[in-house]
Amino acid sequence: MAGDGNENTLHLWSVQHPRLELSATPAPRTLVIVPMYNCAPQITRVLAQFHTAPACQVARVLVVDNRSTDDGLQVATRALAAMTAPEVLLVRNRENYGLGGSHKVGFRHAIAHGFDRAVILHGDDQGTIEDLLPTLARAPQRDAWLGARFMPGSQLHGYSTLRSLGNRAFNALFGLVARRRVFDLGSGLNCYDVRILRDGFYRRFPDDLTFNYCMILAHIALRHDITFVPIRWREDDQVSNVRLTRQALKVLRLLSHFAGGATAFLQREWRATPRDAYECELIAANYPAAV
Repeated sequence: MAGDGNENTLHLWSVQHPRLELSATPAPRTLVIVPMYNCAPQITRVLAQFHTAPACQVARVLVVDNRSTDDGLQVATRALAAMTAPEVLLVRNRENYGLGGSHKVGFRHAIAHGFDRAVILHGDDQGTIEDLLPTLARAPQRDAWLGARFMPGSQLHGYSTLRSLGNRAFNALFGLVARRRVFDLGSGLNCYDVRILRDGFYRRFPDDLTFNYCMILAHIALRHDITFVPIRWREDDQVSNVRLTRQALKVLRLLSHFAGGATAFLQREWRATPRDAYECELIAANYPAAV
């Protein structure tokens, strides 16, 4: 187990690397952020997805372990050691920040290191990066591309009918209140233009599983140019951390506040534990610059 001294703290937002301009229109530098919590059975499969990913589309993978209680950290370290490309960095949060907190760690890294796009790919291997990369390669520039499990062209495997109906109902409810068609409140496969992340509009959003719901509402309130992309989604050996009744109550609370005023919603402190910083420590990397 890595030490807790300040000397090991990786301040992902403190260093700005110069960007190489190789042509008049260089390909966007993309960081893929992989939040991980107790994903020991799946994380090797997730990292294997990048064995064939074109270097021009994925510059670096940042695996963010949220204090897993299984041996996922060790499994990820072994998988990383066998990879030569792309660049892969494995870090562990100083505390269990929640899924939203892991997003914030990744966003800070993307901003500090000059990336153009930040992709979120959950570490439980329910989604595949292949569903998003072709869209990013040919699609016009947007503020966000959001993977959608419940739109025409998407495919669900092993996903219960009850959960599917519940998600569709909440999608419709959010769309009604936000006055914008919503196909998914938060899959584990999304891409953001780093430009929109720099002002930190998401910093006060919850650090738990409802982070993505706030992101959807913020995109709409801030008039971000977003599009939904149909994806494949499966449940095999994954264990869901969502407690449906409690999650539904949280979602309704968020939506009621948004209906009361988008500006107040964006300015509200939603975190149970406000923090000035989200710190993590370096565990392993497959390129010397990170060691």
